[in-house]
Amino acid sequence: GVGGGAVPFTLYYWNSIKVTLMSTALSLIISAMAAYGFSKIIFKGRDVLFLLVLATFMIPTQAILVPQFIMYRWLGLFDSHIGLVLLAASGVLGTFLLRQFFLGIHDEIIESARIDAAGHWTIFSRIALPLVQPALATYMILRFIWTWNDYQNPLVFLRSDSLFTLQLGIRKFADFSGEFYSLMMAGAVSAILPLLIIFIIGQKQVIEGVAMGSVKG
Repeated sequence: GVGGGAVPFTLYYWNSIKVTLMSTALSLIISAMAAYGFSKIIFKGRDVLFLLVLATFMIPTQAILVPQFIMYRWLGLFDSHIGLVLLAASGVLGTFLLRQFFLGIHDEIIESARIDAAGHWTIFSRIALPLVQPALATYMILRFIWTWNDYQNPLVFLRSDSLFTLQLGIRKFADFSGEFYSLMMAGAVSAILPLLIIFIIGQKQVIEGVAMGSVKG
């Protein structure tokens, strides 16, 4: 019956929340660290390496889907949430966006911290990150929405029903429910709620960060 789909649907919801939060957090950390390295740490070949990283953004995801599938099968990451999280962890757009903000931080601030014997991690976590909060909030919203709405990666890299995300669950629920459009719409509305919440929270942070920046300016 239709009632049998209620329990799995709750599981799909939890799976999406878990995968999306983990992917967003990991992507923010990796993108922020990479952006700081490409903007405030001087090393040989830095600009060339950044261009290579940026060039990967031009490669369509469909073009590397088969190699990713083969590699994930070989690494044992196929049909796992960890595999989905790692797929979403690399954020070229986030690295580019945050790098532009890091470049706006005056080098005198970094040098002053170095004179006080602060290392790169201290400068990154206590000085640089608080100054780019608007960019972090913006990318957080984008990454959350992209991962939450992702249908392709879960469809390709998940096989176990218990691991399905909400997007696959709604598709299965639509097939399962048939003509019960009211239940399908209820599932669709419930899928939108987290996006509205994260957008409202993130939007407030972005506005506050921009306002603080304008006051300081």
